[in-house]
Amino acid sequence: MNTTDPQYIVPILAGGGTRLPAHVGVLTALRDMDYRYRHIVGVSGGSVVAALAAFGKSPEDMRQLFRDVDFSQFRGYSLVNLMLRGGLSNGKRFERWLEGEIGGACFKDSPIDLNVVATDVRSGQPVIFNRANTPELSVARAVLFSISIPLLFPFHHYGRHVLTDGSILAEDGLFRDWSGDHTPIFCFRLRDNRVAAEHLSRRILPVADYLFMLMRTFMSTLSREYMSDALWLNTVLIETEGMSPLEFHMTPGQKNSLFDAGYNTTRDYLPTKLARWEKREA
Repeated sequence: MNTTDPQYIVPILAGGGTRLPAHVGVLTALRDMDYRYRHIVGVSGGSVVAALAAFGKSPEDMRQLFRDVDFSQFRGYSLVNLMLRGGLSNGKRFERWLEGEIGGACFKDSPIDLNVVATDVRSGQPVIFNRANTPELSVARAVLFSISIPLLFPFHHYGRHVLTDGSILAEDGLFRDWSGDHTPIFCFRLRDNRVAAEHLSRRILPVADYLFMLMRTFMSTLSREYMSDALWLNTVLIETEGMSPLEFHMTPGQKNSLFDAGYNTTRDYLPTKLARWEKREA
């Protein structure tokens, strides 16, 4: 690729739950192939990686961060919180963690155009948080909105919206001209077509475990939804080989496998899809 005239795209890091290393693999591949971006979009788990990247975390930094982090610290088992607020976890621990990683930044502080997408459960429409719409809003807060898987995290009230996980949004809502100048968009979407490992139930509070299994099945089913032909050209589908969106106890080997899946799939398919997109637009 001509380094004097780099190719810009708008990456949409869509879904994924705890499978964040796959999206780190995507961004690593983009860098290695000299694909650049001035705008980045994050949905659900992808919004975590998008936020970290927007505030200067390198792919190597993120890969090490996700090697070290214990995802299970963000999972709650409070049935009282579930009854009062609609989620087993209140999400505060995750929000504090992300605030620490990006210095408590607001959208107005973002060096690039960061877009975080959640879903309004009342209308079923996307709610987009960015520098233009919500300059003073904490980025960590918006990411919490976007990752709020029903029953795991509560619904969040923001203005007139009642917000939940961005992955529930119909995907055609993501395919828009994010840059305003027709920079090509590509949605990097994770899919699990295999049966996830068995989740062992505990004798104490088994209802919490049943709810967790229900959430895992629900999120995995969403990732297998049919995609229309019109969206296929701008989608890079990354198979996660039996890793569900709610794998809170991943081994280092599993994290490496997710990274490799994101990296290799992006390198294998993005150049061809971009060439076809350019031919269609010509």
